[in-house]
Amino acid sequence: MKVLVTGAAGSIGRVLLPGLVDRGHEVVGMDLHVAPDGTTCPWYVADCGDPDAVEAALVDASQTGPVEAVVHLAGFPDEAGLDAALASHVLTTGTLLDAMVRHGISRIVYASSNHAVGRTPSDQPVDTHTPPRPDTYYGVGKVAAEALLRLFVDRHQIDAVALRIGSFLLQPETRRQLATWLSHDDAVRLVHAALTAPDPGFAVAYGISANTRAWWDLEAGRALGYEPQDDAEQFAAAIEAVAPTAADEVEAAHVGGPFVTEAFYRPARG
Repeated sequence: MKVLVTGAAGSIGRVLLPGLVDRGHEVVGMDLHVAPDGTTCPWYVADCGDPDAVEAALVDASQTGPVEAVVHLAGFPDEAGLDAALASHVLTTGTLLDAMVRHGISRIVYASSNHAVGRTPSDQPVDTHTPPRPDTYYGVGKVAAEALLRLFVDRHQIDAVALRIGSFLLQPETRRQLATWLSHDDAVRLVHAALTAPDPGFAVAYGISANTRAWWDLEAGRALGYEPQDDAEQFAAAIEAVAPTAADEVEAAHVGGPFVTEAFYRPARG
């Protein structure tokens, strides 16, 4: 499958590109930054929120065969103002969806976030029935982008899979992350499953590994064909060797961890 990956120079993109190539996909990268050293796939330095830039890249990339899917990773991965969140997460998604319709691209895999439900307390189940409960404007942007995906699925009969990614790290670093960790290898497995699952329509799945302490549901991912292989428990002894702190308790109290705290409060406008 020929796949356009936006945000390809980011932390997930750098892992995902070679991982998808290893699984037989033909990958095209797009980012505001130049390709990292060692990148061998076609690469476009472009803003995926710019309709003209996206159109030009797709026209050029399609000269060697049609692009069949988009993996949308681009976006500011932290809290900012409401305007910035909407521009970064919603307007870029809309730009790509419009281009997909024009070019007959039928599938998008979107890097959503656990922060779309970040205010959900950790003593409550977290699955695809959990209502949106964002913890920040970042989370609001992810909720709105998921809604936009749903609209295009209904209007244009594309397939769209939103992955609510947890803690994407080489290894977990806190007690909360023993539950929310997504390993590098499992991230590739998850995106590959979302790209190849037959007829998912609109689907949401939680992006975590097979963590012993997980409280987020993995069944939606497994329904797509995702079978995580890694478990954060292998790092538990080292993390628990350090005495717990009040910050650990706060971080573990909600899905979104520290994003629910007042340190992340901002005026909506201003």
